[in-house]
Formats: sequence, C-alpha cells, structure tokens
Amino acid sequence: MSRETLSQQAARRIREEINEGLIAPNSILTERDLAERLGISRTPLRSALSVLEREQVIERMANGALLVRRIAIEQLLDIIQLRLILERAAAVRAAEYGMTAELEAARGRQLRYLRAEPAKFEDFWVDDNDFHRAVAMAARLRLLPELLDEQRAIVRRSTIIRSHDNFADQAREHIAVINAIEARDADAAGAEMEKHFKHMRARTLGWLDKD
Repeated sequence: MSRETLSQQAARRIREEINEGLIAPNSILTERDLAERLGISRTPLRSALSVLEREQVIERMANGALLVRRIAIEQLLDIIQLRLILERAAAVRAAEYGMTAELEAARGRQLRYLRAEPAKFEDFWVDDNDFHRAVAMAARLRLLPELLDEQRAIVRRSTIIRSHDNFADQAREHIAVINAIEARDADAAGAEMEKHFKHMRARTLGWLDKD
C-alpha cells in the first residue's frame, strides 16, 4: 500500500477542512499560515495548492491571493440534473437485479430519520452516501460510485445544505426507492429516484431563499 506524500497529505487536509466547512467559502488562504499550521515547508504546500487549483476547490486571484471558491447555485443544480439522469438509470437496473444486503442496511439507517428528531448534517451525509452507493452497487455499475463521490465532494462544500437538521423527507424518498427495488419494479424504482432528485432541486432552491 503506497503512503501519501507530504503534498498529498496537505491537499487532503485542506480539502477536508473546506468540505467540512472549517474553512469558509471566499476565505483567503496564505501559504505562510498554511505551512505553519500543517507543519510543512512551502515546496510540498505549493504542490498541494496546485492540485486544489486544478480541482477548482481554490483559485488564484490576479494579485496572487488564494481564494476558497464558493459553489454557485447553478453548479449545484447542474449536479442534481446530472445525478438524476445517472441514478435514475441505476435504480432501474438495480430493480432488475433485486435487493442486496447493502440496500437493506441502508434502509435501516434511513428509518432513523423518520422520527422527526434533529439530526447532525455530517451523520446524514454519511448515511445518504451509503444509500446512493448501495443503489449503484446493486445496479452493478462499479464505476458510478467514484463519479458520485466527485460530484458529492463539490456539493459538500456548499453552505446551503449545512444549516438543516431534519432529513425525514429525504429518508422517505430513499426508502421508497429501496422498496421499489425490493419489489423488482423497475419503472417504480426509476420514478421514485427521479422524484427524489426533483424534490432535491426544490429543496435546494428553497434553502437558498432562506439563506
């Protein structure tokens, strides 16, 4: 198993802090502060920052300052539309193959959110990921989880989705997809997944109005 280089470690740590909201969008990053905090020299740090620039996590302004990029609402909506197409097809295909242990486990975790009790965003984010990954794997689309991870990493940087603690609606939609897959009803599975993403789009726009 290969070990991370210093630059890879630095890129991962900065990326994680941005993804988790510890470094806010539109923050200005300085090499000096980052090098001191991460305990590394400027050379591996600059390599790490170059990676994050290519990933469009940060951008270098005309004056040379490094800015943490804010996720535009248009980008979020584009990701939702892309995922709708991919994951609707995955749900249809999963229903053709049938139920899996991973989907059963995901349904059990989603049931906890129906109690209408406040929940932590980070906890739901993990369970939400497990649901979407389980559908992709049930569809035997082994490249899809990696594609979803890339898109979800972008969404996670958005502040819009972080200020909420009730995920009952999302859980009900997830469970409806799993139930349709269990019933081997491909049309229903696709329709429920499409409904989920259309509701996701509406929720995102609603959250934006309240933000």
